[in-house]
Amino acid sequence: MIDVVVGDDHGVFVDALSTVLGQRRLVVRSVAHRAADVREAVRHHRPAVCLLDRVFSDGDGIELIPELLEASPGTRILVVTADPDDGSARKALELGASGFVHKTRGVTALIEAIHRVVDGQTVVELPPRRRPAGTDPTAEVRRLAGHLTSREWECLRLVVRGLGSAEMATELGISVTTVRTHVQAVMTKLGVHSRLEAAALATRHGLVVPA
Repeated sequence: MIDVVVGDDHGVFVDALSTVLGQRRLVVRSVAHRAADVREAVRHHRPAVCLLDRVFSDGDGIELIPELLEASPGTRILVVTADPDDGSARKALELGASGFVHKTRGVTALIEAIHRVVDGQTVVELPPRRRPAGTDPTAEVRRLAGHLTSREWECLRLVVRGLGSAEMATELGISVTTVRTHVQAVMTKLGVHSRLEAAALATRHGLVVPA
């Protein structure tokens, strides 16, 4: 059983979600409709996972992430929102969230994401990116890649080489958790959902030349 705190100000959504979670052997310890109440619920229950919306009447859920982790360091924060901005996912991960799931991805994706973050993985589930008609694919990919940091470029090159997280951590001198965060950021920025897709995209459009 995985215990969960749900922070979301949409009553109908929360009621439906709580019912579904209960049917999937996930225990909803508390439901909070305001940012301040989410803080108190996490501090009191110290759940395995906090499902956190982006927008509350009294604040931004993403800005709340550091406070939630301070209140309960063992809690995995999974942002669940209708916010379509990819930048929100990057910011959430940078502030310590374990995952970011767009509400359009559906219940199955959300349940899977909960289990994955509990297992220590970083998860991002965004709706497919629509490319404007007439856009040059390579130019668009290069534009997206322009947002990668130097460390993320290093990780992308190692992904193309086929290295796993542990091997990448050794080569870069950082932790496996940090590697996973960087790789997830790469996938988010490039608009792909797996390492294989990232490697294929980078190779196909000449971002990285395979060794």
